[in-house]
Amino acid sequence: MAGLRFDQVNIVIADVVGAAHFLRALGAEVDPVADGWADWEPHHVGLPAVAEGFTADIDSPAFASYWGGLPEGFAGVVVNLRAEDRSAVDTAFERALELGAEGLRAPYDAFWGSRYAVVRGPGPIIVGLMSPADPAARSAGPELSEFT
Repeated sequence: MAGLRFDQVNIVIADVVGAAHFLRALGAEVDPVADGWADWEPHHVGLPAVAEGFTADIDSPAFASYWGGLPEGFAGVVVNLRAEDRSAVDTAFERALELGAEGLRAPYDAFWGSRYAVVRGPGPIIVGLMSPADPAARSAGPELSEFT
């Protein structure tokens, strides 16, 4: 199978703001919310990259269920693997199912411009499969009011 690489970790927890404040108080660097996204902090906070090409975010269960097809109220970690291109996401998803994974969200064109899918493998481990973002494939994202 074409190369998939570790790309991002999403930490899904109920109290995003509390977690961000706690990490900052401990002295950890937590990215400020980007301009125009301040209202999103109850649902999404970025953590600084620790290595080139690898990021982490803290997300609320409501937001994560929107983009990831996760069960309502899910709390845990989603490990995202980067595929080489959009078609490789579909191929990786089919391969994961052949290996016995449960498909939580079949490949779709996500609002941030990537092809994206989610599977639950053994352990259980939740894995997102994501292509590079294509600005031409971006669409309107969810409205904040959907999560409040």
